[in-house]
Amino acid sequence: MKEGILTENSTGIGTVTREMLRERAVELAAINGRSATEVSKSDWEQAKRELSGLSDIDPKEATLESAPESVRWDPLPGSTGHKVAVAAGEDEDAEGRSDNERLVEEGMADAEHDQSRQASHRSGS
Repeated sequence: MKEGILTENSTGIGTVTREMLRERAVELAAINGRSATEVSKSDWEQAKRELSGLSDIDPKEATLESAPESVRWDPLPGSTGHKVAVAAGEDEDAEGRSDNERLVEEGMADAEHDQSRQASHRSGS
């Protein structure tokens, strides 16, 4: 481990010992709702990372984080992909309009017809 990596009141506390690691691992287990006898390997690894001054991120996560975002979010690296035609749904007509769209269009057409009829009725009176 590293000497003086930890400080107490701005003074280095010296080499990190196995006892210090154990104490921190037990604290981490308690934080995660486990007893001192249920310290996990990940508790030990996190304690070691914290006390040695290493990155608080898991090494696997650190590797992933260092990669460009375009690589991290590529579900199939190297694939350019292709556009898939949208299949017509059960409620769509040959033009791709849904039942709702057709009902709205019919309602608008009926409203226009009613307005025209009312306008012609008013002008004819």
